[in-house]
Amino acid sequence: MKIAYLDCFSGVSGDMFVGSLLDAGLPIEELERIISGLNLKGYKISAKKEERNNIFGTRFSVLLQEEDQKTRYLRGIKEILESSNLPPSVIEKCILIFEKLAVAEGEIHHISPDKVHFHELGAVDSIIDIVAAVAGIHLLAIEKLFVSRIPVGTGMIISAHGNIPLPSPATIALLKGIPVYYSGQDVEMVTPTGAALITNLCSSFGPMPPITIDKVGYGVGSRTLADRPNLLRIMIGNDVDKQRSETVVVLESNLDDMSPELLGYLMESLFDAGAKDVSFFHIQMKKNRPGIQLQVVGQPEDKDRFIDIIFRESTTLGIRFSYSQRAVLKRVELIVESPWGKMRVKKVVNQDGGEALFPEYEECRRIAKENNLALRDIYAWAAALSRDHLK
Repeated sequence: MKIAYLDCFSGVSGDMFVGSLLDAGLPIEELERIISGLNLKGYKISAKKEERNNIFGTRFSVLLQEEDQKTRYLRGIKEILESSNLPPSVIEKCILIFEKLAVAEGEIHHISPDKVHFHELGAVDSIIDIVAAVAGIHLLAIEKLFVSRIPVGTGMIISAHGNIPLPSPATIALLKGIPVYYSGQDVEMVTPTGAALITNLCSSFGPMPPITIDKVGYGVGSRTLADRPNLLRIMIGNDVDKQRSETVVVLESNLDDMSPELLGYLMESLFDAGAKDVSFFHIQMKKNRPGIQLQVVGQPEDKDRFIDIIFRESTTLGIRFSYSQRAVLKRVELIVESPWGKMRVKKVVNQDGGEALFPEYEECRRIAKENNLALRDIYAWAAALSRDHLK
């Protein structure tokens, strides 16, 4: 599998993202060809080598013929994308990014996402930055993107709304659930465009996954930083591990006054919301009360949704949460022929490269009910599948 790791030691912006892809081998001619499908006018893109701390990378720029760009709404940007000649997958991903931006801005200003004015982000250069980044991932055939922890700065910056704090409200809203740390710099390290790109394109945040590196690229930022080269580094290669690492959020709460019926409904609600795992553990609490510890594991971006459900459906007054790395064996879904017709099973690739098939509970349950058979018999047949079924 072709994967990439984005090393954000100096933060991330849209132009740095695109510059790193170009520096790693993305042909500028191919990028120009795809971007021309937007049918936008009044701009020109450029890519040139620049140096930061004696490390050379590519500086990507969008040169505008008109400095004063009109304000756009979400509907207008979606119309530009939907009427373009971009690949369908690129259009879909770009629309999702702008929708997420609109939701974040809408929450900040207490308005509907459809009424959000895209000031800086509605300009031609920001639209092209986002489209170029998504198109670049598509053209380089990167299947999964992993991203490091994100450094953020402090201070103030001038925007269309006046002076605002750093990280900007839009940036910090987009980085909810993402591991960040203070960079020590009083400058903007992460732009809203950069935050929108990494949170929509990345599979996991944290350490570099096991990878055989084929290409390395550096995207050059516009300013000079005091303590580090202002570069964004991308490493592109192949996944060499038999297991995949990913960042998850872990939420916990201790409960001593809930009935089993309510606990069961709480678990169902969390699974329906996308939790990867929900567990109950028997614990001894204060005043010698027996209690239950709830543990939820899920995607970092779903943290707020899980918290809302736990507060709504339980009696807890507090929830602990943290971010953790977990290793996951590769698995895919297969359809095999069984004595009862087509059947879904999981194929898992073990650490030694061997493959194994495992039953899917819901599928075995369905077949058992439809054929009035014992569930354990269906399980036993599926568990005994041979390699012949993998062909």
